[in-house]
Amino acid sequence: MLTASASVLFVEAVIGMIANFVWEQTQESPPLPYNALMVVAVPFLAAAGAVLGALVTVSVIMPLLAAAAWLGRTFSGREVWWWVPAVTTTATAPLVLAVAILSEAGLLAAFGGWLTVTTVLAIPALVARRLLLPNRPPLSGRTMFGRIVLCGTLAAVTTFALAGVALYAGIGYVPPRLDVGQIAGTYSDGKNGTLVLGPDGKAIATRVDTFSYDSIDSFEPDTHECTGTGTWAYDPADGPYSQQVDVSIGSCPVAMDSWSVYGTREHPKLYVFIGDPDSWDLYTLRRD
Repeated sequence: MLTASASVLFVEAVIGMIANFVWEQTQESPPLPYNALMVVAVPFLAAAGAVLGALVTVSVIMPLLAAAAWLGRTFSGREVWWWVPAVTTTATAPLVLAVAILSEAGLLAAFGGWLTVTTVLAIPALVARRLLLPNRPPLSGRTMFGRIVLCGTLAAVTTFALAGVALYAGIGYVPPRLDVGQIAGTYSDGKNGTLVLGPDGKAIATRVDTFSYDSIDSFEPDTHECTGTGTWAYDPADGPYSQQVDVSIGSCPVAMDSWSVYGTREHPKLYVFIGDPDSWDLYTLRRD
């Protein structure tokens, strides 16, 4: 039971990671650099996932099975499979409700989370329950594990293929292609910094952060405020991910970087990476 349940949870985690990756690609965000450390971390994440699956099985799945069996014998006179999802749905409701309230999630998001948690827990519980049925042909743990590996691999590969098709079809986020008129406007960093890009090519900076580095290998920037007037120009480049806004303010202590573009056509954003690009730290200006 422990092996079967933990294996199903592991397969679900893999499918969940693929689905989450696709969901992240649909969200408005700049193209973040590839982090090679994630590849190195995969074996450690897999080991941690196996341990976590075993803990969830012992602390959650087995108590759910025991409760479903007791309720089935008490109210139905025998154990019935549908008691497992019924008990799981009831048991997860308070936790999901508390998380939804604390995170101020909407009704649809809360229902989706409730359905997801119930499904994630009910499936391994039903698989483990099959090993306990006395009126079914005996099924060894090794046989069940082999079936889980086969079906789980097919499910993961299918999910991966569908994710690839969906991304190739264009469901992922792409920064808007803009022109000079759409770029022009007043941008703010949400603190005290503003950058005004006039339609005539004039730029006015007020306490906009600029960054300098002690050496080419240094990833710890020194921050300087830039205030002054200058010019700006829009470079459409070869595609939405490479378009840039070049701002030149001669009175700044540190030259202002070229800004990349993301956001939407109605609400564009300008950003630069701060420090090590693998840290994904951004300095962002949003148009008012």
